[in-house]
Amino acid sequence: MIIVMKPNATEESIRIVTSYIESNGLQTHLSKGEETTIIGIVGNKAKLATENLASFKDVEKIVPVTESYKLANRKFHPEPSVIPVGNTQIGPGTLTVMAGPCAVETEEQLLTIARNVKAAGANILRGGAYKPRTSPYSFQGLEEEGLRYMQTAKAETGLATICEVVSLDAINAAVKYVDMIQIGARNMQNFYLLKEAGRSGLPVLLKRGLCATIDEWLNAAEYIIAEGNPNVVLCERGIRTYETSTRNTLDLSAVPVMKERTHLPIIVDPSHSTGAYKYVPSMARAAVAADADGLMIEVHNDPAHALSDGPQSLTFKKFDRLMEEIRPFAALMNRTI
Repeated sequence: MIIVMKPNATEESIRIVTSYIESNGLQTHLSKGEETTIIGIVGNKAKLATENLASFKDVEKIVPVTESYKLANRKFHPEPSVIPVGNTQIGPGTLTVMAGPCAVETEEQLLTIARNVKAAGANILRGGAYKPRTSPYSFQGLEEEGLRYMQTAKAETGLATICEVVSLDAINAAVKYVDMIQIGARNMQNFYLLKEAGRSGLPVLLKRGLCATIDEWLNAAEYIIAEGNPNVVLCERGIRTYETSTRNTLDLSAVPVMKERTHLPIIVDPSHSTGAYKYVPSMARAAVAADADGLMIEVHNDPAHALSDGPQSLTFKKFDRLMEEIRPFAALMNRTI
């Protein structure tokens, strides 16, 4: 349920309404626009007498929220959120580009990649220190050593940094070194991990699960926000279908659907969705045209010998070309890189 206050409602009126709600054992969340304030209610609404609420001064209307996700819901927060990450931000008016290797391999490798993606215009350096792999025999990441390399790369280039986490231990390590943590597709419904990410104090990138519906994805985001962390960014990275021509099927329709249902920013990962570097540029351009708030692109100095996901990684030359190609699309969508 949300309460829409009248334009220019007084602070005293808002305080009286929120106090009444909280005195009945429910939580309130304020969303203030230029003229209108919305009060979101979380909890058992049966405890409230809605007819009493409707009679409070400056209450314009009461709107039921039927979706199970509340805090991530655009009805609770009509204006799109802007998420700060290090020295940059993700949201309206900008096109955020996260770029880097699927896995951090060595300090020299990461620094080389960081310098090149920064020169091409990337805003955030991505790098995997913890790698949940399908095969137990595949490279699993350098863990905290890789995180230290991320910190070194940030100190040299100024790029904000993001790394995937797979456990509470990984979160506790990551908060010492990076600006943002990522919950990968395989962990999207690891509810314990989502709660811990919500308590981490860092912004969180939440990737869509391989077989997750949009409602399931938004409810996963709700777990993070409900722990007091509003800084969540969603990432469409392809879903599993019967089609085998690409690694996954990139659901670009998720972008406008999410824009309608949530205030959270959404970015697109054309690397994991297609699984092939030759398809990445066209899907990246399409994502920008669909009004995505950003892109996550895998870039490697030597894709043929990458320890993880080399076939979908761009070389520096290909990434430079991609950045030039997407600039007109970003401008068309009133975004700057």
